[in-house]
Amino acid sequence: MKVRILVVDDEEIVIRSCLRILSDDADYEVEAVQDGLEALKKIDDSHYDVLILDIMMPKMDGLEVLRRVKETHPDIDVIMVTGLSQIETAVKSMKLGAFDYLPKPFDPDELKLVVKRALERRQLLQENLELRSELSSKYRFENIIGSSPQMQNVYRLIAKCAPTNSTVMLTGESGTGKELIARAIHYNSLRKDKPFVAVDCNSLSENLLESEMFGHVKGSFTGAVVNKKGMFEVADSGSLFLDEIGNISLATQAKLLRVIQEREFKAVGDTRTQSANFRLITATNKDLKAMVADGTFREDLFYRINIFPIQVPPLRQRRDDIPPLAFHFLRVFSEDLGKKVTEFSEGAMSALMHHDWPGNVRELENTIHRAAILATDKVVRQAHLANIIESLPKFDIDVPRTSDELKRIKKVTREKSVENIEKLFVLEALKRNAWNVTRSAEETGMQRANFQALMKKYDIRIRGTEQDPDAPEAG
Repeated sequence: MKVRILVVDDEEIVIRSCLRILSDDADYEVEAVQDGLEALKKIDDSHYDVLILDIMMPKMDGLEVLRRVKETHPDIDVIMVTGLSQIETAVKSMKLGAFDYLPKPFDPDELKLVVKRALERRQLLQENLELRSELSSKYRFENIIGSSPQMQNVYRLIAKCAPTNSTVMLTGESGTGKELIARAIHYNSLRKDKPFVAVDCNSLSENLLESEMFGHVKGSFTGAVVNKKGMFEVADSGSLFLDEIGNISLATQAKLLRVIQEREFKAVGDTRTQSANFRLITATNKDLKAMVADGTFREDLFYRINIFPIQVPPLRQRRDDIPPLAFHFLRVFSEDLGKKVTEFSEGAMSALMHHDWPGNVRELENTIHRAAILATDKVVRQAHLANIIESLPKFDIDVPRTSDELKRIKKVTREKSVENIEKLFVLEALKRNAWNVTRSAEETGMQRANFQALMKKYDIRIRGTEQDPDAPEAG
């Protein structure tokens, strides 16, 4: 698509020069008018990428045209053309949003260069917008996988807190996806176009952590050979995520508390005070209340960061989310590996469902990655999950001493086996039919009500439905 340029100048000689210079480029489509009001009408009626605008014109001067263009079409890059006596006015136009200005008389190369620079900046801004849009879409909380009641509650809390500037504290075991939720909060907030800055408090020593958060000036300590911006400064107008905040020292806690209270800080070794405008999101896998009680975490800091707490459940408490997570990871890793592994055998899915996942979603992700590498056809089998098979729970059954005890144990064992098979039967049917209840029931030859009864028995819910099993399914 050609770049559309509009030249606005009341001098015919300037218009002819611009048309001649810019029309040499086959990628440019150039038009011209001699009046500011006519220019505004053309801009409203059609799309232009660049506006070359004279400052001194009758009826309406260039500054007024610039002001109106930036109000209605802020994406147009405006290059002001000015006489030598109007440089001060040209500088004022930059404050109103002009990209640059050209003093008269200008040579062809100057005009071509400033137009080229405007278009390069325009392309860079467009790429940034597309990247932000992609990130925003990626971290929409609707895209976080999990339809269990526990995760539905997490989604509701994200939706409530995201549009605010409230400080959020995420608690939960390692590997549950706390950073993913922190990013979802940021990318669904009013700050989504500003930086999201993550600091892992667990991976840095006390001195390095302070330097990382506050920044430092050259020479403030051994190894500080240049000035460095801290995370408070980098996160200005955006969100700062402090992961594993329970691991910071009491001394650093006191300094962090001051920043949160005063919204001001000083870089290490600096005498200047800087302002801090960021939204704080923290995460921890520790019991901060217990740490407050034993004196290892400041009580005043705890209440400062615990304004809006969100508890992220471990995977073993939301086993219904294991199949959709497993299929998601399988699809991702299969694509990365250039393979077509698309299914789990019943034995493999049973193993995944019965594992306790001490490492939570991160452990599941790593397990599926390994399985995708080992798979030789389209199916992940139990043999590909050797890293978790050994940890599967065994039934602790006493050896029976009487025939009555033998009958009782046989009955319990049969019931357990049947329950496992029934649950896998439902999950596999749902998986084959894209989690659609009606199609799953039809495929298995069951009445829909009976199929839903099995779902209710094993607490299997499809995301997007009401918790009442008789409610219509999503889609």
